[in-house]
Amino acid sequence: MTIPSIARALAEGETSAEILTRDSLDRIRAEDGAIRAFLSLHEDRALARAREIDTRLAAGETPEAVGPLAGVPVALKDNICLAHGSTSCASKYLAGFESPYTATAAARLEAAGAIVIGKTNLDEFAMGNTGENSAFRAARNPWDTERVPGGSSSGSAAAVSAGFVPVALGSDTGGSVRMPAALCGVVGFKPTYGRISRHGLVAYASSLDQIGPITRTIEDAARVYAAIAGPDEHDATCIDKPVDKRLDLNAPLEGLKIAVPEQARSDAIDPMVRLIFGMTCKVFADMGAELIDVSLAHADLAVAAYYTIATAEASSNLARYDGVRYGKRASLDANASLEDLYTHTRTEMLGPEVKRRIMLGTHLLRAGYADRYYINAQRVRRLVHSDYDAIFRVIGAHAVLTPTSLKPAWPLGEIDEDPVAGYQQDLMTVGASLAGLPAISVPAGFVPSGQNSLPVGVQLVGPALGEATLLRIAHQFEQRAGFEGRLAPI
Repeated sequence: MTIPSIARALAEGETSAEILTRDSLDRIRAEDGAIRAFLSLHEDRALARAREIDTRLAAGETPEAVGPLAGVPVALKDNICLAHGSTSCASKYLAGFESPYTATAAARLEAAGAIVIGKTNLDEFAMGNTGENSAFRAARNPWDTERVPGGSSSGSAAAVSAGFVPVALGSDTGGSVRMPAALCGVVGFKPTYGRISRHGLVAYASSLDQIGPITRTIEDAARVYAAIAGPDEHDATCIDKPVDKRLDLNAPLEGLKIAVPEQARSDAIDPMVRLIFGMTCKVFADMGAELIDVSLAHADLAVAAYYTIATAEASSNLARYDGVRYGKRASLDANASLEDLYTHTRTEMLGPEVKRRIMLGTHLLRAGYADRYYINAQRVRRLVHSDYDAIFRVIGAHAVLTPTSLKPAWPLGEIDEDPVAGYQQDLMTVGASLAGLPAISVPAGFVPSGQNSLPVGVQLVGPALGEATLLRIAHQFEQRAGFEGRLAPI
């Protein structure tokens, strides 16, 4: 069920919040063994919350009065803190760690009436784009469990795609909401940097990290965004401007201009993805949009700049995991030095991808290297922003259209021996992250793969604070293309 259908069913007495919650939990228990979307379930608390909502509804309150997300089961990526249960970041280091507070985005979800079912799987500390880097178990794609779901918000995308929950929150640093959404055939939305509070989101790369919703429809994404976005006194990077929550997704789009970069038709993109992208362009043309050919002049530098900045910030942010203050620590004899404690704890508790990024970031920040690499990457970041700014301000485009991923979901283990090839899969998503712009991935078609079909997504990038228009464009494409709300055939 989608959010509007849940609201209607509750209002008409066709179901209850407790029934919805039990249905969600039952489906997870029955099917998640093959998909591995969840790391923990909060069954008792979720059912208690559902009964509270049912009591309010029975007393005569409308679902709207209870909250815009009343009775909606939701899941949270396990790097978003809750004051109950554990927040592990899919790392052995934080296994069993209990946060003393709840993230602002999660608190706003619950204040809107949503029911948190549990925490979802991810690449450890959100470092990865496949879902295979979890310290506990690799997540799998509901469309084909021998393929990756994308990452790092792998469990959140898989949970929505499989119909376990209609809504999940993920975090997006360089595409970690949009990539898994595309590979799992759902909607992934990253708002403008600072539009949703990062308070309570475990930091990977602070200047890039952003919480965003994963849903089956654009309307659901818009409703979740409206519920959780806005200023927050606990986050100094949050934009101090109110959010217009009256999102009319069906308002006419007069004079729509869609910019299509030449990089979106690159030979590096899988031929079937290019075919679906061409069909997507035709849909927009049929909608009356003017398609404008452009070039993102610095797109070929974006991946290198992104991984330079992200790993440098990761090196700094993850320095706190030293075995002293919280989290697991290595077992050492009484004569071990502090350096031994640091070394053994980080060696034992952190996975190979996290170590790789910490080591790369530490190298890039060494004396004499920061100016050469990190500062240059920040200069490239400014150039990438200027490329988008010219498209929106000079050309007057409403959105930039690209494929989300270079190819459909690939087999598990395919890029294990070539991390750089894995990093290149982020080619289409990192630009919006570097520029801090809103971007959304929308299902656009399917490609055959043996006895299965695999979903393909397209990405729309909008100007800063242009969420309302971006969601309207995506919604009207979704209505015209006809892929709305399709579940994986698990």
